[in-house]
Amino acid sequence: MTTVLLLSGPNLNLLGEREPDIYGTATLEEHVEAARKEAERFGLELEHLQSNAEADLVDAVQRARGRCAAIIVNAAALTHYAWSLSDALGTFEGPVIELHLSNPNGREAWRHTSVVAPVADGLIAGLGGHGYVLAVGAVARLLEGK
Repeated sequence: MTTVLLLSGPNLNLLGEREPDIYGTATLEEHVEAARKEAERFGLELEHLQSNAEADLVDAVQRARGRCAAIIVNAAALTHYAWSLSDALGTFEGPVIELHLSNPNGREAWRHTSVVAPVADGLIAGLGGHGYVLAVGAVARLLEGK
């Protein structure tokens, strides 16, 4: 089965209780389950890792090389300064989709720069939890095109 890696960055483990006016009331587990169901619909297997540590996400990307077909990454605040994560994603051979629950460009100025964007094939942002389902669909379509 084709595997897609879903990475979740710092503080996403607090979804459902952290700033629900921005991030909604659904938990990370609920978002991952929705993504997993969508992946199954496309015949894909979804692996998920959440970490508050940049190094863990870098290690996960390195382990995915040659093993996973695509990566969906919600790097959270790491999006804006984690160059080591950007470098790791740049070595990944398959599609990379950057994902955000909120719209970073509609928020504070420091959120407007993404170090993930230069190595991502696409961006889904500002659509709340529905973005997880859309990201899986985007990956499935990109993989079909290869």
